[in-house]
Amino acid sequence: MTEFTPLASLSGGALIGLATVLLMAFHGRIAGMTGILTGLVPPLASDWGWRAAFLAGAIIAPAILVSFSEASVGFVNPVPTPWLVIGGLIVGVGAYLGSGCTSGHGVCGMARLSPRSIAATATFMATAIITVFVIRHVLGGF
Repeated sequence: MTEFTPLASLSGGALIGLATVLLMAFHGRIAGMTGILTGLVPPLASDWGWRAAFLAGAIIAPAILVSFSEASVGFVNPVPTPWLVIGGLIVGVGAYLGSGCTSGHGVCGMARLSPRSIAATATFMATAIITVFVIRHVLGGF
């Protein structure tokens, strides 16, 4: 398991909330990563500039943080790569079927009390809980 890090978790959540509020305030857009990314796939959306900047910031900001951090940052992956690819594809299908992703429904939609987002968030959380239980306790984990 991972360490309990309430300060880092609170800081991360606050930054996600701030980015969400700023995007809504200045562009009138919901910070749903699936929708933002979809606008960058041809045919390009007419507002592709802010989409590209938002995604670039989501990639560059952690890299900058790591470069200034004194702690060593490593990535240990106990799951075989093919399973990660399969999992990513399943998540993509789920985001397509659910008309959005965890950031769009879970962060923005829940904050707006959208019934569709509440149902979507409950569905993907329940699915995640069941999946973890089955993989760890029924199949023996990785």
